[in-house]
Amino acid sequence: MDLTPRFSLVIPAYNEAAWLPQLLDSVDIARAHYRGGADMIEVIVADNDSTDATAVYALSRGCRVAPVAKRSIAAARNGGAAIAHGEIVCFIDADSTIHAQTFNAISDCLDNGKIVVGATGVRPDRWSVGIFFTWLVATPITWIAGVDAGVIFCYRRDFEAIGGYDETLRYAEDIQLLRMLKQHGRKTSRRFGRAKNALAITSMRKYDKHGDWHYFTLMPRIGFWMLIDKTKMQRQADAYWYNDR
Repeated sequence: MDLTPRFSLVIPAYNEAAWLPQLLDSVDIARAHYRGGADMIEVIVADNDSTDATAVYALSRGCRVAPVAKRSIAAARNGGAAIAHGEIVCFIDADSTIHAQTFNAISDCLDNGKIVVGATGVRPDRWSVGIFFTWLVATPITWIAGVDAGVIFCYRRDFEAIGGYDETLRYAEDIQLLRMLKQHGRKTSRRFGRAKNALAITSMRKYDKHGDWHYFTLMPRIGFWMLIDKTKMQRQADAYWYNDR
């Protein structure tokens, strides 16, 4: 008899064949460490119209693949969640790795019944002075705002109740999801929570390409054009988040 998985881990992916091996290796380790058993975790790669071997490689590693033609990170995340069977849906970017205790930490976070959505938190795969100062600025903002990154997780029923990710957004869809789930959770006195001791690791490939200080140079320009010319802002944002590879 087939068992319903407890977790569905969704990985949105556009031309990520080079990065998936290290992520899926870390997922295999985390599945092996999960006290509920590896079979209780399904892995879904949401293939966002890739032109490389992303889908083929994902299938070769035993992942389920959700083809998503609309080039949008929000659409990719929703496409993966749409075929999920798990009670809990989790999301992680393809250029990341997860901690060996990820699924145990998420279970511990959600099992108290007080959390509507949570995150593991994240650290960079390398440090430099510029990256350190970026983290120094960003970390207090995430704590004050009650948000975080890394593996994002919630019950699938709550995800479906709010309609998933907002596909009208080309970026910052993850922040919007957290905001909407936190609002949804207030109805039942649930809040945002952080899974303890399970930081994900994310690649610094954007910093490798644009420079370790680029958040202090490029991002203010995008913010400026948001106020002056939203069309130009959209072009710059798309160039950074969608047309960069």
